[in-house]
Amino acid sequence: MAVSIVHRVTGNGLATAGALGLVWWLMAAASGPEAYATFVACATSPIGYLVMAGLSWFFFQHLFSGLRHFVLDMGAGYDLKTSKIWSIMTFILSTLATLAFWAAICLGKF
Repeated sequence: MAVSIVHRVTGNGLATAGALGLVWWLMAAASGPEAYATFVACATSPIGYLVMAGLSWFFFQHLFSGLRHFVLDMGAGYDLKTSKIWSIMTFILSTLATLAFWAAICLGKF
């Protein structure tokens, strides 16, 4: 149940934050260099990086939870033990994927 709720929260969070971020970026780009510099300053501040790290965790959590739902839709994994293991693995894999993603960014691999 928790994975299903988190899946919906992450999907809504990604849609909302993505839309707001895109609109802010487009308006800043259209408004001129000063407005764009303000956007970049906010996006590259510690709070901006924290928000981006949170959004990347949201993305990976939503991805792995979606894959879990895809497998369930095919009719597999409905026994209690398997379902519980996959539910826990969505949280573990999303955290590991987020850490790997940000490690690659910080080490200059992207």
